[in-house]
Amino acid sequence: MNVAANTDLRIAELNIYPVKSLQGIRLSEAALTPTGLAWDRRWMLVDTQQRFVTQRQLPTLATVGVALTDDALVLSHPDTAPISVPLKEPQGNLRIVQVWNDHCKAWPESNAVTQWLEAALGEQAKGLQLVRFATRFERAVEAEFLEGDQAHTHFADGYPFLITSTGSLDSLNAALEANGSEPVPMARFRPNIVVETPRAWTEDGWHTLDARSGAYGFALRKPCKRCKITTVDQKTAAIFDPAEPLKTLVALKTQPSLKGGYFGQNATLNRGEGSTLRIGDELIATGRLS
Repeated sequence: MNVAANTDLRIAELNIYPVKSLQGIRLSEAALTPTGLAWDRRWMLVDTQQRFVTQRQLPTLATVGVALTDDALVLSHPDTAPISVPLKEPQGNLRIVQVWNDHCKAWPESNAVTQWLEAALGEQAKGLQLVRFATRFERAVEAEFLEGDQAHTHFADGYPFLITSTGSLDSLNAALEANGSEPVPMARFRPNIVVETPRAWTEDGWHTLDARSGAYGFALRKPCKRCKITTVDQKTAAIFDPAEPLKTLVALKTQPSLKGGYFGQNATLNRGEGSTLRIGDELIATGRLS
């Protein structure tokens, strides 16, 4: 049974990350699909073993800018001219690539992108290849947290949507400053949807999050365990403190029964495929009775 939790909520930010672990794109509105916001995590980088590469291994990926035009994905970097990748799905042989323990079908992009990455990032990027999720393939979300439902995603870590709140960031930053550490921006957590609320950690008690208009709704499935990417500046790749904000998140024990530091909630779409989310949309959250 559900009870009303919050009704004074609204969307504060919308973000997509077309290429996993490269820079994101801040949006004023975004189209909803069951696999995530349109164009989110449709590409990723793989090594010569066809395994995904992220800022966990290569923090300098944060220095690669990403833009979308009507017909191309555009990658940019201060050290080289931009390169465009057509949005039209490539032809050729599909390959099997790995993201965590999942094996997915993907299209390899041209070798020109591989050469561009090495020119931008240097020897550390040698051999990296950009691959695109094959839309004819379905990557299932882990069933354990879906309560009998089904959901799919592309190259996200595991779920199609990541939802965070301004209240939780304010609480985390207050704790960081109390420890003598610098506050961090929301970009460190790479969310898709940021909800404006003064309440800290309130999203951890939500079961659903719906548009007040009824146009769309999400199911919040699982708290998001954070990794060392949160220590990386998402524009410069600088790491000012390799321990923070993870050390403080762990100490805050936002998920008392779980080990590690948690921030935000992984979510799936309940309804509203094809709807448009907009900054300022009013939301209603419901929580589960204990």
